[in-house]
Order: sequence, then C-alpha cells, then structure tokens
Amino acid sequence: MDLVRILCAVFLPPLGVFLQVGFGADFWINVVLTLFGYFPGIIHAVWIIAKK
Repeated sequence: MDLVRILCAVFLPPLGVFLQVGFGADFWINVVLTLFGYFPGIIHAVWIIAKK
C-alpha cells in the first residue's frame, strides 16, 4: 500500500498525504508547500509516508 501512496505523492503530493493521514495539519502543510513549489510538496509527502 505504501507504494501506491508514494506514486500518488509523486504525481499529486496532497493526495498521497491525504491517503496516509487524512485531513490533518500535515495535509494542509503539504497543500501550501505544493502551491509554493511542486518539489517541496513531493519531498514533504514522501517524508510523511515514510515516517508512518
């Protein structure tokens, strides 16, 4: 299942974080990071998925 989340995180970072933690603070942080730049959103999403 983590592979699916990581693939989602690469293509749409907030989706990967949502699948891992739902609508929490990490999700909204990832949305902001993705809006500021695509790569910070990917890095944060993969970190959140790998951490849990």
